[in-house]
Amino acid sequence: MTTTPLPLLVLGKGRDLHTERGVECPGDLPPASDPALVERARAAKEALGDRVFILGHHYQRDEIIEFADTTGDSFKLAREAAARPEAEYIVFCGVHFMAESADILTGPDQTVILPDLAAGCSMADMAAISQVEDAWQDLQDAGVADATLPVTYMNSSAAIKAFTGRLGGTICTSSNAKTALTWAFEQRGDGQILGTGKVLFLPDQHLGRNTYVRELGGSLEECVVFDPHKPMGGLSVEELRAARMILWRGHCSVHGRFSVDAVETARREIPDVNVIVHPECQYEVVELADYVGSTEKIIKTIAAAPDGSSWVVGTELNLVQRLAKQFPGKRIAFLEKNVCYCSTMNRIDLPHLVWALESLVEGRVVNPIRVDPEVAGYARAALDRMLALPGETHKD
Repeated sequence: MTTTPLPLLVLGKGRDLHTERGVECPGDLPPASDPALVERARAAKEALGDRVFILGHHYQRDEIIEFADTTGDSFKLAREAAARPEAEYIVFCGVHFMAESADILTGPDQTVILPDLAAGCSMADMAAISQVEDAWQDLQDAGVADATLPVTYMNSSAAIKAFTGRLGGTICTSSNAKTALTWAFEQRGDGQILGTGKVLFLPDQHLGRNTYVRELGGSLEECVVFDPHKPMGGLSVEELRAARMILWRGHCSVHGRFSVDAVETARREIPDVNVIVHPECQYEVVELADYVGSTEKIIKTIAAAPDGSSWVVGTELNLVQRLAKQFPGKRIAFLEKNVCYCSTMNRIDLPHLVWALESLVEGRVVNPIRVDPEVAGYARAALDRMLALPGETHKD
């Protein structure tokens, strides 16, 4: 195995590659933006008209969501952009890998803009393409590559999506991971879901483990974690050969914070509480929850719940606070008492959005996101395989 550089875990006050938190919580958000910026944003958006289409991820600040033409999770937003070919500029208020997906899916005459290039994703950064290529060589050396198919979570770089597409694998979202894994296992080994085939799941170990064990009926013993910072991922040849799920050592720095103790505390302190968490949470947390689902599922579940019900929610704080305001008749609280926003999502603020929009009004394109055509082609192949899977695979 060749030596590869450590992945860049941007933002936060520190980092520890061997903890679940990934980066330290940055604390409270800065004070609200200058109110004058609101009028400037409105004026710039009005001046651009249909030439611009603004996408707002669910985890964005309220001051950004106010100007979004549509909101949603990453893949839904990318497809919304692709469905509007008349929009010359797509301003993606999210993080870098999301803007890359939008560039892959939109037309050549459209330009995707990320208001702040520092808005990355710690999870996506935990799988550098050089590391993944080295890992695949390790699987070849162990004699298991031919029985293995990569499945990559949407929360990954275009380069990792292209790696997956080049090897015949598929992409998944948090909603269709079960369908994607079922398909992948059927492509390898004896054609059975729980047969002899293997999956290399990138880059979030928790979504892969939760889906395989909880939804496909696999066992924890069949899951191994490949650590890119160790030779052969820290695994023996025998462990790789015995495994069904080879999980990349990656995680979400927000969802990885939620703990068993937080769930148990909520149940002690809040009568009849409902615990709902994202499948990027640790297996032990997901096992204790009443409901598990994607961001869209969390929103729909709480929206459909009766007034008077109590909820603690294990996902990004901006969304939880927005839900609490939207449904005042329900008691909605953040699962962890130690508050943590997604530090990278919150790089996108009103000053950056105004700068991006006013620059367009002046005829300047700032922070365009352009994926190399060859990379985009392979990544698109992986996305197309996902779209060809049975069921509602278009949702996050």
